[in-house]
Amino acid sequence: MKEFFLQAPYLVALSAGFLVQIGKFLGHLIRYRQVNFTRLVGTGGLPSAHSASVAALSTSVAYLEGVRSTMFGVTLFFSLVIMYDAAGLRRAAGLQARVLNRIVADHYEHRPHLQERLSELLGHTPFEVFVGAALGVIYGLVLYQ
Repeated sequence: MKEFFLQAPYLVALSAGFLVQIGKFLGHLIRYRQVNFTRLVGTGGLPSAHSASVAALSTSVAYLEGVRSTMFGVTLFFSLVIMYDAAGLRRAAGLQARVLNRIVADHYEHRPHLQERLSELLGHTPFEVFVGAALGVIYGLVLYQ
């Protein structure tokens, strides 16, 4: 079973992301003393599960195929795109959602209105992406040792 797991880089990537999400859930539970199941599937926060997943995937492919392989080059490229997107585009969307939520709240401050808030925790800071990527690489390296 372990051999199959280590021969399937996508399983290493999935498990890395899953473990990071479990860590976020437990961190929220410890810090706020409340259960928040959205931390298991939600985006944003430290560390980036997306970055951990793709870094573990690239590390697995590097181990199995070598760093000079085409497959490693492809996975590395897409890993970098995903990490850039997490810290760039999705983070900007989250910041815009925060501003829009404030505008709507100010506009309806003294009027009864059922307002739906936009999700503000969408992306990551560069530090959150870096920590996620580092955890993914470390996880991949530990699994293959």
